[in-house]
Amino acid sequence: MSIPLILASQSKPRRDVLYAAGICPTIRVSHVDEPAALEAAAAKTGVTVDDLTVEQRVMILAEAKAQAVHRAYRDVADTAAAATGNRVIAYPLRAAEVQAEDAEAAPDADAALNASIDYSSDRIATTRDFSGVDMPTVTEPISNIIALQPGLTRSTVGPLIIGCDSMFLMDGECYGKPHSAEVARERLRKMRGNSGELWTGHCIIDFATGRVARGASHAIVHFGDFSDKDIERYIATREPLEVAGSFTLEGFGGAFIDGIEGDPHGIIGISLPLLRKLAAELGVEWTDLWNVQRGEIAPESADAAGIAMAGKDNLPPVENVHQPGDGWVDCACGRKHWGTNGASGILLARRDPTTGKVTHVVMQHRAAWSAEGGTWGIPGGATADGESPIEGALRESYEEANITPEDIEVVGSYREDHGNWAYATVFAFEKPGHHVDPKANDDESMEICWVPIDDVPDRKLLTAMKTDWPRFAARLNELTEEFNCR
Repeated sequence: MSIPLILASQSKPRRDVLYAAGICPTIRVSHVDEPAALEAAAAKTGVTVDDLTVEQRVMILAEAKAQAVHRAYRDVADTAAAATGNRVIAYPLRAAEVQAEDAEAAPDADAALNASIDYSSDRIATTRDFSGVDMPTVTEPISNIIALQPGLTRSTVGPLIIGCDSMFLMDGECYGKPHSAEVARERLRKMRGNSGELWTGHCIIDFATGRVARGASHAIVHFGDFSDKDIERYIATREPLEVAGSFTLEGFGGAFIDGIEGDPHGIIGISLPLLRKLAAELGVEWTDLWNVQRGEIAPESADAAGIAMAGKDNLPPVENVHQPGDGWVDCACGRKHWGTNGASGILLARRDPTTGKVTHVVMQHRAAWSAEGGTWGIPGGATADGESPIEGALRESYEEANITPEDIEVVGSYREDHGNWAYATVFAFEKPGHHVDPKANDDESMEICWVPIDDVPDRKLLTAMKTDWPRFAARLNELTEEFNCR
């Protein structure tokens, strides 16, 4: 298996460069306060930000972004490693009732699987209802997941975390992103017929070892003598507003660049030759990062969090991107399931500080465009390459619902195993004295909130959640008793 790569950036051009070079990265935005990072770095060396060279600035910010994501993944790994309790594994397809039902429906099921996939079809968009089925189960210590399954805590190399930052230097002035049409217009007028330097800082951190490699890409860009009308039309595309230096090589702005001296990839924001050298410093062969077949086209964003429902008003957000582990699985149960490595989610509970009883759980009101859109479930998603199910659930629940791993403790899990696909529900409590503020961090949710535990059955639940809720509620009660006895 290839070594996973995490890109600490939501830049589509950077992601596309990596994908075209054979690497599909996991995207994790760093949310670094860039001015504060520069101020802190400058103060540490006894100078002001204005005293920092453009090369120093992009290197500082690239490392700050990589380190922020490294800390976030460290929190995930630490919380997963500290998990306690048991994992219950259920095998619904081994139940006699299900086998008999499947035998009777086999011809129809085969025909459905062999037919063209209709992603608005209930048969595909919903999970099977196993309520009332007496499923064989196995119970084992949850620590087996960490000890026996691949994951962050057992990794000896990787994932590699990449941070990048770009700035443009012209006439002694350092330019970042303009953010407004007025600033972009002023800069573009200065740039026409002129030349400047594009610097991109790179930082790679090996999660397994904590080792760091840094470097910077540099190129001189020569601009054509474009007109005021060109500038206005270019600004109208909005492309120059959120890119360093107010221009791009691979987009609308490419026609206004007459020449480049140096690394052309760095102009796009990520230098492949430099990354290859930095990875080698960490003992990683570049080809060990390849996880895309030559000529393979990145799946459309419609697959990002489930099956898009029919209708133009229910399309997924354009910014959603395919990540490692995303993809459909033809499940042995006769349905299509999301997650080539399986999927998982967090069922987070809040307890009364006096009685210890569960009072609320975090629920996700699913976006209309997702599978069974409009229903309620728990935050989660596909397990990425190199993650255990617990780690995947912790990562996904933070990205979707702002459930901070350092504020919760994992106390058990339930794995519904279909053979070639499985879903893990990870049970967790808020740590005593800690507070989780759930919110929708992306467009996969209409709403994320604490729901009183007695109100859960009254919600319109995802099929799988509706099926499992009675046993989940009972399990939460058992876990509460166990914790109260500690």
